[in-house]
Amino acid sequence: MAGGMDGQEAMGAPPSADAIEAHARATIARLPAQFRGHLGDVVLVVEEEADAETLDALGIDHPLDLTGLYHGRPVGEKSAFDSGALPDRIHLYRQAMLAEWCETGVRLDDLVAHVTIHEIGHHFGLSDDDMHALEAAVAD
Repeated sequence: MAGGMDGQEAMGAPPSADAIEAHARATIARLPAQFRGHLGDVVLVVEEEADAETLDALGIDHPLDLTGLYHGRPVGEKSAFDSGALPDRIHLYRQAMLAEWCETGVRLDDLVAHVTIHEIGHHFGLSDDDMHALEAAVAD
């Protein structure tokens, strides 16, 4: 893992947004080339938590209930006529991930990989089964 992380950070300060991003980028780097090649314009953003507007739009009551979100149009729905749109974005929410990490005991790198791949799956319009297969393909 990047920065000497083994996926289960030592006790002390909680992992930073930079650590979460490093795990997510390491996951992306392990994706098959046919997927990585279509992610160049997708922006990866790590935020503390989803804002109230995002939560309201999704009907979610508490920010710790949302670990990630894809904003954009899936690759198969894009058109040559799309212009002026914001770039596609994958948002990872640090506080929600840390809460789930503490609650479940799942390795942090595995949790970040799961959420990152799930959001990438939305970018490609993948089914849940396809997302699980992609996750298995990048597993350590």
